[in-house]
Amino acid sequence: MQARNYPERTDTVYFFGTCLMDAVYPDAGMAAIRMLESLGVKVVFPPDQSCCGQPAYNSGFTREASAVARKQMRVFAKPYPIIVPSGSCAGMMKHHYPPLFAGTPDEVAARRFSERVYEWSEYLATVLGVKLEDRGDPLTITWHSSCHALREMDVIRHSKALIRQLKNVTLVELERETECCGFGGTFAVKQPAISAAMVKDKVDDIRRTGATTLVAGDCGCLMNITGAMEHGGVAIAGKHLAEFLWERTNGQ
Repeated sequence: MQARNYPERTDTVYFFGTCLMDAVYPDAGMAAIRMLESLGVKVVFPPDQSCCGQPAYNSGFTREASAVARKQMRVFAKPYPIIVPSGSCAGMMKHHYPPLFAGTPDEVAARRFSERVYEWSEYLATVLGVKLEDRGDPLTITWHSSCHALREMDVIRHSKALIRQLKNVTLVELERETECCGFGGTFAVKQPAISAAMVKDKVDDIRRTGATTLVAGDCGCLMNITGAMEHGGVAIAGKHLAEFLWERTNGQ
């Protein structure tokens, strides 16, 4: 993975909300925005934004994915950094938009767009250099690394660095952290039996840590894992990283 050169901080950033954050985890989305604002950054949320296009792209519908991607390029037109609270969506926008438009009139615009995309924890840790003060009670957690955040965006070290700033939080690593939880967007629909077996392995790994809270940086993984835990009667809470950090640093 090539090292990324990070720019100087700007006064204004865009926020890409993601479909699942909008539909399932709105509190996490608001926490991510509030955290940015608390650091003196103006956050612009374009109301016309939509999906990043990944479901269509992964299913082979490149024409439809291109139409969705082209819309995001119009909506996020100003030269602000685009902050994405998901390694999966960030990976699509940063790494797949340029080749999606290769050889077309939009190729240069797609490349310039992709250069402005940052995963949320990556931006906080590297560009903003945030220093966190833990105001919560002692807590043991574990962390799930989503496939795209781990392999495509290479941002897990930034997420964990933020967690490790919390003096009252003990992070217990998963034994099989690098394994997929089985969600994979459309994969969970197309291969439900395999997906169910994979998430069972993930839940078993989480249980062995003795943690009372699971933290993750992608809503898709979080929804899949917490749903499996609830279905299996496993009393472990699940939190998106943004909501977890906001609550810890604001004494909620």
